[in-house]
Order: sequence, then structure tokens, then C-alpha cells
Amino acid sequence: MYSKETTIINKSGLHARAASEFTRHATQFESEITVKNLEDKREGNAKSIIAVMAMSLPKGTPIAIQADGDDEIEAVDNMIALVADGFGEEE
Repeated sequence: MYSKETTIINKSGLHARAASEFTRHATQFESEITVKNLEDKREGNAKSIIAVMAMSLPKGTPIAIQADGDDEIEAVDNMIALVADGFGEEE
């Protein structure tokens, strides 16, 4: 298992478009990927748009992304980079 922490930086948080991009990226990997809200400890399957949107992750929310599987390092690093880029949105 491999895990890293980051913070949601885009002003709209993990809203519908960003959550869709997040889950699309996650499904590219074989590993099981989980996103965890570090404030309230809720977590969900990063490959499920419903689970990600249900977490309501606004700007400034600290999260952890963890993966378990053969491509876990690549998966987590890719997902962390996506969040760090603000999902390609303007700040």
C-alpha cells in the first residue's frame, strides 16, 4: 500500500467536472484507489463518481490518496499531480 497527502486547491473543490476527471484518472490504474478526507475521516473509492462526489470536498480540504496493487506508486503520484494542478482549472 502506498499513500500521499495533499490539499484540494481549485476554488470549486471536487465538484462534478473535477470529480469526473478524478475518477477517470483513477480508472486507468489496476490498483484499488481510495481518497480520504483527513478532516472528517470519510473515505471512498476513487474510481466511483458517486463516492467521490458524496464526500463533498471543497477547496482547502486536506486529503490522502492511497492505492494498493501492482501500479500503486504510479497511481497515487498521478492522482496527486492531478489534484496539485487544480484539475486544470483556473484559480
